[in-house]
Amino acid sequence: MLRTRVFPHVTLLLVAAVFLASCGTVPVTGRKQLNLIPASTMLSMSYQQYGDFMQSNRLSSDQSKVQMVRNVGKKIQSAVERYFAQHGLSGDLNGYQWAFNLIESNEVNAWCMPGGKVVVYTGILPVTRDEAGLAVVMGHEIAHAVAEHGNERMSQGLLTQLGGMALSEAVKEKPAETQQLWMAAFGVGAQVGVLLPYSRLHESEADRLGLIFMAMAGYNPQEAVNFWQRMSAMKSGSAPPEFLSTHPSDETRIKDLQKAMPEAMKYYRGG
Repeated sequence: MLRTRVFPHVTLLLVAAVFLASCGTVPVTGRKQLNLIPASTMLSMSYQQYGDFMQSNRLSSDQSKVQMVRNVGKKIQSAVERYFAQHGLSGDLNGYQWAFNLIESNEVNAWCMPGGKVVVYTGILPVTRDEAGLAVVMGHEIAHAVAEHGNERMSQGLLTQLGGMALSEAVKEKPAETQQLWMAAFGVGAQVGVLLPYSRLHESEADRLGLIFMAMAGYNPQEAVNFWQRMSAMKSGSAPPEFLSTHPSDETRIKDLQKAMPEAMKYYRGG
């Protein structure tokens, strides 16, 4: 009897200890998050998965559009590095190997893996329309990465889908499941199956940081409202874009963007 009464308490204490030991902090916002995976492991796996993806997908041959993606990406990168430096967080970007590529695909999608590995699909360009619209997408996706939302979702997936197995063990023992979990966590393509939607909290953080990043890069953050309005219009279609599977677009988001706009505009006007 004594053992049955004590065991649950011990279990809870162990779980609490693991959770506390695995807590990270979202850059700038200060929110505590569950990060079971070391940054070095995340970067290593990111570069491997990114390399595999690039080998199996076709780069766009439209050099003007390719150059646009890379130009916007480099400006956002510079903004992120300056922002992190201003907040004493430059060390959080150690090991980053930035890359910005445009993939030939009708899919309306874009994503950023840990380490600054960004992919934009040609299918989203008619919605972004110009550099400012593209900066909305890339700033938002990069914000998810630097806020370590992917690590958080992978950690949650390891707990709920793979029984709390360490990533290194999961890669060895369940490689297919691990790859699927990784791709789903980062929104990499419809071929993976069910993509994991970002939480409202993740979206709010990425919206706020994304606005600041694009503003610091020289793009008017007001364009974010226009872009998400265009994306919302696509949501009523029979097959909503994959980008909307992981990024809910609704009136609440647009209102939140408008609330965050005064802060972002300070960065825009200040250069």
